[in-house]
Amino acid sequence: MSAPKHIVVVEDEPDLSDLLVYNLQRAGYQVSAANDGIAGLKHVLENPPDLIVLDLMLPKMSGFEVARQVRTSPRTSNVPILMLTARAEEIDQVTGFKVGADDYVTKPCSMKVLVARVESLLRRTRSVGPEARSVEVGPIRADLTTHEMLLDGVALKLTLTEFRLLVSLMRNKSKVLSREDLMYTAMGPAVLVTARTIDVHVAAIRKKLGRHGHCIRTIRGVGYMLTDPNAAAHADEESDSHAIVED
Repeated sequence: MSAPKHIVVVEDEPDLSDLLVYNLQRAGYQVSAANDGIAGLKHVLENPPDLIVLDLMLPKMSGFEVARQVRTSPRTSNVPILMLTARAEEIDQVTGFKVGADDYVTKPCSMKVLVARVESLLRRTRSVGPEARSVEVGPIRADLTTHEMLLDGVALKLTLTEFRLLVSLMRNKSKVLSREDLMYTAMGPAVLVTARTIDVHVAAIRKKLGRHGHCIRTIRGVGYMLTDPNAAAHADEESDSHAIVED
């Protein structure tokens, strides 16, 4: 029997923290808790968990900064982050996803819904398609068993959601995927996000692909398409690929 998944809850409201810990433990997880950003980051870096439930408004260090540092550490760069906050404005969600969140839940929320979102994130982490253990497009290679993305043989630091988005585009090379398609394949049907969220993730992927970022093309009014980075690209296509379109 495999060991239970380890979840770190970083939440400064004692009652909510206790409620989160109780419900996640009831769902079969091993749970640790911290009540400020610095303590939470220290705990995560010293003992990388399988998932982090992270409040945004924390004492000593904000949840945004905690997420940024988690993503920059090689030991924790792929750990899924579920942000939990009372800040429901779209700009806060966009900022959260920009710094590496994989899901975003607003307070107050049902504990059943939150546990379901945690389960969904963990399924995405361990899910590997039976048809292949890797997928390759030009210099980009995704190892689906280790969730590692390589560019010209060098590992890229991608979040879980960025990894799954890029894999979806790679599996559908030269096919146009709508934002709705990408939401479903990368985040699952239970996650409700705006189209702008996908744009933010794609922009981050392009930046990390560097000179190959142009291979992700924006198809106006529809979504995105991945082309072979080694194929000759027209100047107008390259220019268009870096424009995020808000419909």
